[in-house]
Amino acid sequence: MVSLLLSTGLSFTAHNLSDRLIDETLRAELEDYISRRSRNPNSLPPATVSMQGYVFLPGQSKADIPPELHDLVPGKYELTLNSIPYRIAVTDKGDNRFVMMFNEIRQRRRETTFLTYLVAGTLIMSLLSAWIGWWLAGRVVAPIAELGRRVSKASLEDNTRDVASGFEPDEIGKLAIVFAGYLKRMRAFIDRERAFTADVSHELRTPLAIVLGVVELMEEDTQLPEKLQERVARIGRATRGMIDMTSALLLMAREPNIDELFIQRCDVCDIVGHVIEMHSHLLSEHTSVNLICLSHPHIEAERTLFGIVVANLIRNAFTYTPTGLVSIKVEEHCLTVTDTGTGIHSEEIGKVFQRHFKGSASTGSGIGLSLVKRICDRYGWETIIDSTEGKGTSAQLIFSVNP
Repeated sequence: MVSLLLSTGLSFTAHNLSDRLIDETLRAELEDYISRRSRNPNSLPPATVSMQGYVFLPGQSKADIPPELHDLVPGKYELTLNSIPYRIAVTDKGDNRFVMMFNEIRQRRRETTFLTYLVAGTLIMSLLSAWIGWWLAGRVVAPIAELGRRVSKASLEDNTRDVASGFEPDEIGKLAIVFAGYLKRMRAFIDRERAFTADVSHELRTPLAIVLGVVELMEEDTQLPEKLQERVARIGRATRGMIDMTSALLLMAREPNIDELFIQRCDVCDIVGHVIEMHSHLLSEHTSVNLICLSHPHIEAERTLFGIVVANLIRNAFTYTPTGLVSIKVEEHCLTVTDTGTGIHSEEIGKVFQRHFKGSASTGSGIGLSLVKRICDRYGWETIIDSTEGKGTSAQLIFSVNP
């Protein structure tokens, strides 16, 4: 762009300077001829290849003068006579009118040649500058690109020295050292997180397993009073829910590496039926459930995580439908849970997936749907919530089906 601007300015300057030189030449020729004619009235005007002069005398015939010049008044002109471009200067001296014409053919040829050289030079300089700029940019950017490649391919098991080695002790080298330091700190953090997860998994699951074992023994005791059996059942449901939630949270705390997850082939209808049975105690006597399995899709996912997603959607429908109908429909690529419950306020519908957000009518902790969102993001699923306050809510889970 700079070369183009400079060449354009240079071309304009050269053309303007050429016109000024021609005008100066015409003025000098006119003054010279007027001076010679004042000394010698019979002196003839210039008649060369590039210069041609005429003089208009009072009462003299104009037959030998081109008609295009007859009506010109004093000034400067550009005319084409017989396909030849001329630059013309006209001036009056006494009763005589003097006309001086400069043939611009040679000058225009020189300008064309100059413009050709200028364009060629500009093109060559632009290409040369672009190549040099590309080469220099490559030399400058190469260390940054190499650092980016190393950082993008670095894993927690790599030696941190591999990231910072080989760089010059300049800004890029310092940046590489900083990245290596962050990688080292991240590795230490991951090691602590893995140790914490393993410890928490053992410390939580062991007492929960003991509680669940005791609950199962008590559930088998038919001599317990009815009220006590109901309380034991509540403890059992809470314990099983805690075990599932603990498993889900521990799985979600891991890095989303598909190789680390225990993938199962899940029958969507079977899991939905199990969830309905597990949460049927939440239904009021005025609420009915309608399960429609239009298809029997199977998806590959960790069964506990998929059960958490389904359980949250169905549990919310059961909890917030004091009277009416909860319809659960399973299709080839989606699960839809529709209820006729209290619904969600229009101002809260866009916040339901936020962590710890609880609506005005919510009785939960606010982590259920946020956990659903995290699980869906992990597997590439999508959850769509549509609700009208006072009329009910529709929750649709869209998933991919494996053959």
